[in-house]
Amino acid sequence: MLMTTPTRRLEGKVALITGAASGVGKCTAKLFAEHGAKVVIADIQDQLGQAVCEAIGSSSSIYVHCDVSIEEDVKNAVDIAVATYGKLDIMFNNAATLDPSKYRIIDNEKTEFERVLSVNVTGVFLGMKHAARVMVPARAGSIISTGSVASNIGGVASHAYCCAKHAVVGLTKNVAVELGQFGIRVNCVSPYAMATPIATSFVGLEGEAFENLVNSLANLKGVTCVTDDVAKAALFLASDEAKYISGHNLFIDGGFTIVNPSFNMFQYPEDS
Repeated sequence: MLMTTPTRRLEGKVALITGAASGVGKCTAKLFAEHGAKVVIADIQDQLGQAVCEAIGSSSSIYVHCDVSIEEDVKNAVDIAVATYGKLDIMFNNAATLDPSKYRIIDNEKTEFERVLSVNVTGVFLGMKHAARVMVPARAGSIISTGSVASNIGGVASHAYCCAKHAVVGLTKNVAVELGQFGIRVNCVSPYAMATPIATSFVGLEGEAFENLVNSLANLKGVTCVTDDVAKAALFLASDEAKYISGHNLFIDGGFTIVNPSFNMFQYPEDS
């Protein structure tokens, strides 16, 4: 029987992932490394970030402390990636934060609103800017940012978070238009709720309780959205398999954003 070697879809590529110490970023960093990429782990959680590097292996990854709301930190992370590995092929702007659960706008604090936007919007802008700085001369690259179902619909997150994720999609489209002339692709991945540290902390539920809640509200039944689903979507967009996809917001949401659940015209009887 002829044995085939699994395809390593990012062989020879260099990727920088923000917010890579946990959640989606951590999962994506490991998957990218498995597919042959050298990975720069950028985060503010130093111990967790170092642990991700140890899990991947020092020959394939390095850790860089990076607060994405600070331009010098982002610039430094990109410069270290290029100095260490000679180039930057993939920039995954994944770092994000949430504000306290204050649903009434009159209860929202300006400082909290601005803090969320500084990470979730300005951080993405800075990642795109400094990735472009090194990708434009190379005339190649893939920039990916983490959106959310909240990038398309309202009522599923705080005002600041919803506003920020809509802005990420706008940035993605505008930067895709500019950088297309240099062969650089710019896209988003927008997942449904997953049991990440940031999500479980926001909802106040963990484990099975969290999973039961999000599954009860989901459109696609029988499966649960997990970080690996988002990592695989990012892998596709980062790889040459997506060589003609740019300006796209890829939803990993099981159809959550395409339907108003108030309309139940397709509901089957319980005993079907």
